[in-house]
Amino acid sequence: MQEDFIASLTTLFDRELTQLEKEINLYPDEESVWRLAGDIKNSGGTLCLHLCGNLQHFLGAVLNKNGYVRNREHEFAARLIPRHQLLDEILKTKEVVKHTLQELDPETLESEYPVQVWGYPVTTIFFLIHLAGHLNYHLGQVNYHRRMITA
Repeated sequence: MQEDFIASLTTLFDRELTQLEKEINLYPDEESVWRLAGDIKNSGGTLCLHLCGNLQHFLGAVLNKNGYVRNREHEFAARLIPRHQLLDEILKTKEVVKHTLQELDPETLESEYPVQVWGYPVTTIFFLIHLAGHLNYHLGQVNYHRRMITA
């Protein structure tokens, strides 16, 4: 059962990160990735950095102990990072997610996630499902931002 879960989750994360890559590539130019308009507070570039930092932190650093150091403030403050660097970050994130999930053992899935993000314990399996939902939620925001900016 856990092996099926890990395989399914690996497929979902890969699919959504591949879609994030497509969305970033669909912006007509570098500037539009970072443009804000209306009530939109986060650009596609900001959301991309946030998603990559979030996954590299919670999967790579926390679960895989790979030494990644997150700079969440930078994720939301950085501007005009070239598109190729965003795409490189997505690729790194895909590799970290895939590697981390492949290395998970069944006991880890059922055990308490090492960090209490909301101030109370949850299982690792619960938190991984949350991370997949978080990715999907912000991916929708990137899609909306891109379509609004290019309309």
